[in-house]
Amino acid sequence: MTSIAATPKPEAQSPDPAGTIFTVILAISFCHMLNDMMQSLLPAIYPDLKAKFGLTFGQVGVITLAYQITASLLQPLIGLYADKRPTPLALPGGTLFTLAGLMVLSIAHAYPLLLLGACLLGVGSSVFHPESSRVARMAAGPRPGLAQSLFQVGGNAGSALGPLIAALVVMRWGQGSLAALALLALVSCAILWNVSVWYKHHGLNRLITGARKISKSQLPPQKALTGIVILLVLIFSKYVYLASITNYFTFYLIEHFGVSVQQAQLRLFVFLAAVAVGTIAGGPLGDRFGRKYVIWFSILGTLPFTLLLPHVDLFWTGPLTVIIGLTLASAFPAIVVFAQELVPGKIGMISGLFFGFSFGMGGLGAAALGFLADRTSLDTVYGLCAFLPAIAVVAAFLPKTID
Repeated sequence: MTSIAATPKPEAQSPDPAGTIFTVILAISFCHMLNDMMQSLLPAIYPDLKAKFGLTFGQVGVITLAYQITASLLQPLIGLYADKRPTPLALPGGTLFTLAGLMVLSIAHAYPLLLLGACLLGVGSSVFHPESSRVARMAAGPRPGLAQSLFQVGGNAGSALGPLIAALVVMRWGQGSLAALALLALVSCAILWNVSVWYKHHGLNRLITGARKISKSQLPPQKALTGIVILLVLIFSKYVYLASITNYFTFYLIEHFGVSVQQAQLRLFVFLAAVAVGTIAGGPLGDRFGRKYVIWFSILGTLPFTLLLPHVDLFWTGPLTVIIGLTLASAFPAIVVFAQELVPGKIGMISGLFFGFSFGMGGLGAAALGFLADRTSLDTVYGLCAFLPAIAVVAAFLPKTID
């Protein structure tokens, strides 16, 4: 440590110690892609597991519940612990839970082992998201929105790649091929080891300095709490609507327009690509114009298009879903950074809370909408979900922060 300070090597340092460290952000984003890709393998192989083990839909739902509980509820707790006792090695260490989860799933021969594998995957996600979001904030410098967008787009890409990898590899070579895919966790572990070294020696100082700057204009606790609650309501609106598309859009297209499975999957991929592009845009726009305005526009701005979607023909369904994906996805980076600025000393807890809550709302929303579709129809689901973006009117009550 002392020798590094005594013999600096400018060529190995960032030219601006307070600037944005893109190498760290891109490394975290790449690992986010690997993490979410491995996580998304679980739901992608449900049809194979259901057939192989003779599972009911209820048992499949319990597997999802086991994953969601560990992936959602643990995140804010792990983030809160890391706020009090920063643990850089948690980043590479967390990937070992994902590795173990996929290995267990690859050899599982009984239902309890499937549940164990799902729980281990969830723990890996719980460790990764709050700590990696913290690192993105550390490396952000004056552009926290851009850093959060780049970090999150890696996860979006991984979620989109998971089903594709499952179709190309797992469906062809079977359940055992998950063991080979689990080795990707070792790649992630190696990269995150280097990130954790930067975290330990440079990142903490940058985070403390940034928190001090924000704390000079920190809001009273009651206003900050009000802001957090409003942001969580917006997360509910966004992720329940996204659940309606990601889980049931292909069924809607097949049932409503009579398209083939392949055509429906292609249209879903186009929507997910739009979500990825929107995620990239949301953070930088928040840095430039203010996060409150981006949040307001991103969610409420989709309302005219979500209201139109259930009533248009197949031709117009495509452009509308692209616009919805682009616009709606831009909210999350701005929401996370806004929340971090409301409570500047609790980056890990806030990141874990919002990632965990988004996971939970996505899972609960999918289950509730599925139950509603069984009792009514998918047309009813999309007719009701069309009004969810209207909840964004509560963004008008967000407190003013330093952005």
